[in-house]
Amino acid sequence: MVKVYRSPARHGYSVKVSPFIPNRLACAASQYYGIAGCGTLLVLEDNPTGVSLVQSWEWSDGLFDVSWSESNEHVLVAGGGDGSLQLWDSTNHSPLRVAKEHTQEVYAVDWSQTRGENLIVSASWDQTAKVWDPGLQCLSTFRGHEGVIYSSIWSPHIPGCFATASGDGTLRVWDVKSGLCRLAVPAHKTEILSCDWCKYDQNLLATGSVDCSVRVWDLRNVREPVSQLQGHSYAIRRLKFSPFHKTVLASCSYDFTVRFWDFSLPQPLLETVEHHSEFVCGLDFNLHILNQVVDCAWDETVKIYTPACLPAVGV
Repeated sequence: MVKVYRSPARHGYSVKVSPFIPNRLACAASQYYGIAGCGTLLVLEDNPTGVSLVQSWEWSDGLFDVSWSESNEHVLVAGGGDGSLQLWDSTNHSPLRVAKEHTQEVYAVDWSQTRGENLIVSASWDQTAKVWDPGLQCLSTFRGHEGVIYSSIWSPHIPGCFATASGDGTLRVWDVKSGLCRLAVPAHKTEILSCDWCKYDQNLLATGSVDCSVRVWDLRNVREPVSQLQGHSYAIRRLKFSPFHKTVLASCSYDFTVRFWDFSLPQPLLETVEHHSEFVCGLDFNLHILNQVVDCAWDETVKIYTPACLPAVGV
């Protein structure tokens, strides 16, 4: 069964499940496909009767990504087309804080998950990544990419370590303490729109590119990818490793599909889900509910479902 929430005139860019509340999710959306108009941040709840709106906020520019706090169940951070990060609290009607230090669109935000650490990383079209404290004070700026940075995500294993993916075709791994790029991987010959860390192996990262491929990398040997997953017909906008299985991941694309893969298999494509009528931009696994997935698209819908292929995979 697929549950659907419709957000008229709001085109979904990112959707994330709460790390605290199993049936709660947030969606960052924009008017006019993010090209013009305002943005909306939605907090939704999955109930037995359907998906309902808990809270929504309007922003003066498009919103492209959202991430939940790992220390406060009410707090979220969003990235905007005006170069801002906004800190929101679901018990308040206006942002707790706004920081505008990026000079172009903020396309990715992520809240750190490692124990004893409470940091936010942002990635921007201004070719920089920035690390922030939970009050949105900028702690450091990271330069080195030669193109737009589309994706930034903390390692779930290594404190003070995050990865970025860029329009320059590289995947980079950064160390917050030293402020240095520890590894630069020429992962694709075209723009990379997304990257994610494996939840079970600190050395595995995946990248999704405009070349329609997903590549899985072992950081101990980056001369060749561990796996190359082909099947999408247009650019891959976002990908996510499963929190339940080491070699399973999902990818969503401008070809209107979400695909599920197990790169340990000779035929890695498990399933193709075709339930959207526009670009699919947001994708997440529910950490609390086995194999449940949420996605969002430019067709103004958020969808919650369990792919047919995944229950058979096991844990």
